[in-house]
Amino acid sequence: MKAISVKPADAPPPPRHVAIIMDGNGRWAQARGLPRTAGHQRGAEAVRRSVEGAIEEGIEYLTLYGFSSENWKRPADEIKDLMGLLRLYLKNEVRKLNQEGVKFRVIGDRSKLADDIVALIDDAEAATDGNRRLVLTIALSYGSRAEIVRAARELAAKARAGTVDPEDIDEAAFNGHLYTADTPDPDLLIRTSGEQRISNFLLWQLAYSEFMFVDKLWPDFGRDDLAEAVKEYHCRERRYGATGG
Repeated sequence: MKAISVKPADAPPPPRHVAIIMDGNGRWAQARGLPRTAGHQRGAEAVRRSVEGAIEEGIEYLTLYGFSSENWKRPADEIKDLMGLLRLYLKNEVRKLNQEGVKFRVIGDRSKLADDIVALIDDAEAATDGNRRLVLTIALSYGSRAEIVRAARELAAKARAGTVDPEDIDEAAFNGHLYTADTPDPDLLIRTSGEQRISNFLLWQLAYSEFMFVDKLWPDFGRDDLAEAVKEYHCRERRYGATGG
């Protein structure tokens, strides 16, 4: 990783948690007459820059939408290439993340991932578990509706077993059964490529997040773009349903 500067002490506090929908790899490659794989490869470089930028900005949690549950519908060759890139990332980048004090974790349905990828994820999570400088979460084989259904089933099973009183189920109890139970809700959601939708990503967690839609394609996204998003975030007034000042 490149050298990471530290923000001045009088800088306003950054968003604690930033989530990003990384969109535009295919269009980036198509515009250059390249295979989609080339876009995904450049997208992996943008992940590295974003991690560096998050540390520089003082962000505590960075969650990236890497591969959705709907992405399994893509052509088999593209999925194979994506999984190959994922293997390379897990093998080559985790050591660097660990050196930078980054905790790595994955959320999503691991049952659809190859056994060797699951093993690499488990090893990466274990190796970086003690790090606290930044928590980097990658959503893989992830769909928010499925996550919500999963949480509801777990609570229903507990209620049926008599270990939970249905009357005691509140938002906090439900939140505790999501993949992100130990993570604060995102303060800021960024989506690249100009698309303005959230694509089944963190539906529960984004209830009061600030949204920013960036025209730049993901492979071109960098530290300066993240810094600009944080700067705009500071101009937002977050009221959480209350009236303004």
